[in-house]
Amino acid sequence: MNQIEDMQTFVRIVEAGSITRAAEQLNTVKSAVSRRLSQLEKRLGVSLLTRTTRHHTLTEHGQSYYQQSLRIIEEVAVIEASLLQENCALSGRIRISAPLVFGIEHLSQAFLAFNELHPDIIFDVDFDDKKIDLVEGGYDLAIRIAKLEDSNLIARKITSTRMVLCASQKYLKEYGTPVVPQDLTTKHKKLLYNKAHETWHFIDDKAKSVSIKLPTALTSNNGNFLLESAIKGGGLLNVPDFICYKAIKQGKLQLVLNNYLVHTTIPIYALYPQNRHLSHRIRRLVDFLVEYYGDKPYWLI
Repeated sequence: MNQIEDMQTFVRIVEAGSITRAAEQLNTVKSAVSRRLSQLEKRLGVSLLTRTTRHHTLTEHGQSYYQQSLRIIEEVAVIEASLLQENCALSGRIRISAPLVFGIEHLSQAFLAFNELHPDIIFDVDFDDKKIDLVEGGYDLAIRIAKLEDSNLIARKITSTRMVLCASQKYLKEYGTPVVPQDLTTKHKKLLYNKAHETWHFIDDKAKSVSIKLPTALTSNNGNFLLESAIKGGGLLNVPDFICYKAIKQGKLQLVLNNYLVHTTIPIYALYPQNRHLSHRIRRLVDFLVEYYGDKPYWLI
């Protein structure tokens, strides 16, 4: 009987919202989680959850046990972390939520490099560009590319990206290469990455702000899809440099109005819940990512 594991299982049931989802996050079967919960309630002699066919709610005893379990789990994590030495072997599973394109293009190689140093670490990565609940989803960490709103999450900046404007030679040959921002108002069209970047901002020769909204030829929430469209001449593309830097270096795309464009810088963060102790392996991973990418990441154009 492992009381800490009982507490961890119960906390996961509460935060996942169901026994089924808790089992998925714990990499076990629903029957094992349900059995553990029943045995826990029998041992304690109280009901922790009121169950219906679709939902469960905490009883008064359940709420008390949940809060105290959080505190004890946190205290155990702090004690264990204090005993770990910097040169000790890291092991265990790290569950991460990450944006699709950045994850595939840039996180995979970083995680492989981390695994070379710590081969007993197991990465479990879910790709999702939408805002997710780290606690409910059972994630240790999330990678997010955004200017963050106030939240109950702790954020550490690991690097940054900036918006650049580019197009293929095929497109520029057909529609003309804009020399100043005002040239865009003639017949050009854009490939829209997301609505946040629908209006493009420039500084003209007189140091005045110029905002331009072009007709949209194609819109998508997937940067790689739009990248391929831009390479084939589909339109002007304004995307983070981590998406298009290879195509620009290979000559498939070229920068447009680079001296006029307001290069919006977007921070890239590692996020984790503030009511959780940051485990030794998570801390080491975040430190590694900060050093791996740096203030001037390799995709900087």
